[in-house]
Amino acid sequence: MADPKGFLTTPKQLAERRPVDVRIRDWNEVYVERSLLPIITKQAGRCMDCGIPFCHNGCPLGNLIPEWNDLAYRDDWASAIERLHATNNFPEFTGRLCPAPCESACVLGINQDAVTIKNVEVTIIDKAWDRGGVTPQVPERLSGKTVAVVGSGPAGLAAAQQLTRAGHTVVVYERADRIGGLLRYGIPEFKMEKRHINRRVEQMRAEGTRFRTGVHVGEDITGQQLRERFDAVVVAAGATTARDLPVPGRELKGVHQAMEYLPLANKVQEGDFVEPPISAKGKHVVVIGGGDTGADCVGTAHRQGAASVTQLEIMPRPGEDRPGNQPWPTMPMTYKVTSAHEEGGERIYSVSTTNFSGDEEGNVQELHLVEVAFKDGKFEQVPGSERAIPAQLVTLAMGFTGTDVRNGLVEQLGVDLDARGNVSRDGKFATNVDGVYVCGDAGRGQSLIVWAIAEGRSAAAAVDKYLGGKTPLPAPIRPTDRPLVV
Repeated sequence: MADPKGFLTTPKQLAERRPVDVRIRDWNEVYVERSLLPIITKQAGRCMDCGIPFCHNGCPLGNLIPEWNDLAYRDDWASAIERLHATNNFPEFTGRLCPAPCESACVLGINQDAVTIKNVEVTIIDKAWDRGGVTPQVPERLSGKTVAVVGSGPAGLAAAQQLTRAGHTVVVYERADRIGGLLRYGIPEFKMEKRHINRRVEQMRAEGTRFRTGVHVGEDITGQQLRERFDAVVVAAGATTARDLPVPGRELKGVHQAMEYLPLANKVQEGDFVEPPISAKGKHVVVIGGGDTGADCVGTAHRQGAASVTQLEIMPRPGEDRPGNQPWPTMPMTYKVTSAHEEGGERIYSVSTTNFSGDEEGNVQELHLVEVAFKDGKFEQVPGSERAIPAQLVTLAMGFTGTDVRNGLVEQLGVDLDARGNVSRDGKFATNVDGVYVCGDAGRGQSLIVWAIAEGRSAAAAVDKYLGGKTPLPAPIRPTDRPLVV
């Protein structure tokens, strides 16, 4: 184990965030660079060598958390990154973006603050990059088999890297102009700078993975053509079909889906625009939806100079403590203050939007809402609670209903859908069509980045076995597995 008394003697410390008035003036990551270095070994030493490490079960990747905590505590960073990479292709992504179900499942967290697993993870990988410890792993021989991967988000990238390292020729198709999927154009720069994606893509190119951007599979190339050209196809498209809000005034200018708004801000950071076509500058902004995507919109609006930012959520405000019906080691629904919420704005709970109103030119000006109460399994409006708030830019961040591969690619490939509208697969990630596999959001629905990477790795193992009869690739999960997440 690490420090035998660490969990008793060392208090929890987190990475330090830059001052609000400084960080909202730029798009750099919110944390003070290298702020973890002086504290991380002691934090890793809080891992208590519990008899059954439930953090393994909390993490879909099966990360070997106690092992690399111990190695980080002992300053053996080379061994730590080897153990971390054994289960996770992209710890610099998960260490920044994952909501950390592993920490919710930490045994120490039963009655104390959990181990800061994410902070240890991101330090290990950042040190590895700094010290040249992340290098291409070129396969010793090629199999002669070819695989197409549709989508370059975390699931697609994980599947592609694993299959390339197994010796197959892999081509990743991405309809956007850059690789990364929602990592590239859904996650704001202040949460994860895109240099982390860029250097992983370069590593994968050096290993032999081929990338084709600006190719919309289903239109520019059909599913039938993919099946003819490749020995196997992996569908790893993200969940980009957003949930809409069909209320009067939805058609007004200034009401946008979050995934119309956020990518444009990222494109400014890529140098594609000087100013984003949709901007919050000087406007009263309302974000509908209280999840991570909503918080991304809040932080983006702050940096664009919004006059005010209000976030609406139909659910009641969560409590500070773990609810009784969400016991350890499940991931509880508790009140969280993200970096974006630290930066200002108002959060309003238990409200529902009834309509929008605009000016004579068709621009949205006000959002009309009503308080709601959850009774008998449904939301009921509270009489007399109607009111209007200023809204010159509204972003809809209410989640996603599935992937848009249903618009053409599903029919072209001939794959079946399940009852939820996702691509159906068996326990080995195979669809009903021979040689066609599915992983990530396309088969699971909207989910966490750790599930995407885990499914990409698992699908890769299944494809490798399909192509060669056996596989040395690890398969951490099955589609039938269920997370410790409520």
